[in-house]
Amino acid sequence: MKKNVPPKTPAGITPPGQCNDKQEVRREIDRIDQGLIELLARRHAYVTRMAQIKTDPHEAFDPERIEAVIRTIRKRALKNGMDEDQAELIWRTLIEWNINYEKGIIAARANPDKV
Repeated sequence: MKKNVPPKTPAGITPPGQCNDKQEVRREIDRIDQGLIELLARRHAYVTRMAQIKTDPHEAFDPERIEAVIRTIRKRALKNGMDEDQAELIWRTLIEWNINYEKGIIAARANPDKV
């Protein structure tokens, strides 16, 4: 299956092929990393809210939801010219961390004396 081309580079960002040295490439990677951190922080706020809504630590692990998310991520990765296996690995790691984080919040709320 042929991979799609990555989305158009936003204004103000130097496209990868136009970076002439390591410093330019690193500057753009750093800029992207800043955006990723902002997005992950925003996502984390929703994970925290989900943990506040759930009442049982076992609710944090939902295999059907996990696999649905992974299928979607793989499709989005392919559409954007990213290796699907790499995207899946990143998301499975993120999901695993989120599950443990949610379980901790739910358990602490259920047993405040043990925190």
